[in-house]
Amino acid sequence: MEPLLSAIMSDLLGRALSVLIQRYRPSKAEETEHKLQRLRRVLLRVEATVEEAEGRHITNQAMLRQLDMLRQGMYGGHYVLDTFRYRGHGEVSGGRDVVLSRRSSAKRLLSFPVGSSSSSKENLQNTVLDAENLKNLEKMLDGLETLMGDMVAFAVFLEGYPRIPRQPYSEYLVLDRVMFGRQMEKETIIDFLLQPEAAGDGNPGVLPIVGARRIGKSTLVEHVCLDKRVCGHFSTIVFFGGDDLGAENMAALGRSGVTKHQDLTASSCGRSLVVIELAGDMEMEEETWRNLYCSAARSMGRGGKIIITSRSEKIAALGTAPALRLKFLHQEAYWYFFKTLAFGSTNPDDHPELASLGMEIAALLDDGTFLGTNIVGSLMRDNLNVQFWRRVLQCQRHFTSKYLLTYGKHPKELLEKGYPVYAWSMARSQNVVVIHNIYQERTSEQGVPELTAHDIIAGRATHQGKFRAVGWRSRIPPYHTYMFSCESQTAGCSTVRKKRPRASADDGLI
Repeated sequence: MEPLLSAIMSDLLGRALSVLIQRYRPSKAEETEHKLQRLRRVLLRVEATVEEAEGRHITNQAMLRQLDMLRQGMYGGHYVLDTFRYRGHGEVSGGRDVVLSRRSSAKRLLSFPVGSSSSSKENLQNTVLDAENLKNLEKMLDGLETLMGDMVAFAVFLEGYPRIPRQPYSEYLVLDRVMFGRQMEKETIIDFLLQPEAAGDGNPGVLPIVGARRIGKSTLVEHVCLDKRVCGHFSTIVFFGGDDLGAENMAALGRSGVTKHQDLTASSCGRSLVVIELAGDMEMEEETWRNLYCSAARSMGRGGKIIITSRSEKIAALGTAPALRLKFLHQEAYWYFFKTLAFGSTNPDDHPELASLGMEIAALLDDGTFLGTNIVGSLMRDNLNVQFWRRVLQCQRHFTSKYLLTYGKHPKELLEKGYPVYAWSMARSQNVVVIHNIYQERTSEQGVPELTAHDIIAGRATHQGKFRAVGWRSRIPPYHTYMFSCESQTAGCSTVRKKRPRASADDGLI
């Protein structure tokens, strides 16, 4: 009897303890909410530190690297927080999460189409994504708390740097008129330009900058050359394009190229900065470069510097310093930028359903550059309406899936390789618009067409045959206007080369 009674008592005691633990232990939802509150608090500390640091004139490279770590942590923290905050508000994708990368989000269209009736697949995917999101939340929270704990000395040293005078603006106005996501690269270039001349033959230092098309090479260099530290260090800043290259031009800096800055005061000591922008995939032969370099060295004097930009990796071998390679924005930084553009001065927390739709639209854009982001973001900002945003998402989803199913590539990739693509539209029409090329011009009021990319999306493009349209006007230096070379065609009668899908009026977007 004693063993039996002991077993019964042990079982009863275990059940009682289990009931007490279940009653007083926080639920999974409560535990998650507590972690989200901790994440919000640590993000406030990170944002305050980043804003304070960006208002200081920091010159120390180690401090700048720490600031970049804080920025990336801020973008990542907001992305994880938004994933939880807006989850379940979007109705188009059936409640699926958007924690995956942009390319993964686009490709999963092929496996989980809108309106799928497979509830088992949906439940399985939600379960996997929930577990992944919780894991990402814990990892991000621990990482940010550790990061802020390591920033005590950073905050102390920050007080020793002078403040940068600036006017208070809303975050949207700031991001709309400043270069986003390239602060670290900018300071790296400036550090190279301001370095004192090393002991040697006195030849100019060369910094190659490599990056994909429309990734922001010209914008980055333009901002560097407008910096007061750079303007004060060089007496002359001259830009050369691929057509300007020649030993005779490099030998006559003041009479060739485009002079962006000229100051012959004694403080600049006659130093010159030459910027060479190679268009497209243009490369430079070693012998040609040697002649140009020798010619520039004779005319630039001591302390001169050369920046050369191109899409080709081969220019890395021309540098006296390691090449700077520009990369596309990370997923988290891209969402931070897109959200700010799409909502403007409106708080996304007041419109969680719009924010949920916005996360899916950003994922489908698959655009690490700023062209498509600004076109679609400004369109959405002008129409803060759930039905409108849902229609944008449906069109984008259909547009992207059509190309992925047919070619396994995003339409943006095809266009950059020289293939024409159909412009997506939210209106049904008997005509479709084909985009043959995207190019950039210096912003000018003369000769710029009135038709815009928004008109094409809204179905207001009534032109016949070939025409031009304004894609986007940049509000930051060098103030490029991005132009579309287009052609209007009758749906179903496409003359685009056979590698392109045929258009039909039923598509409503291609």
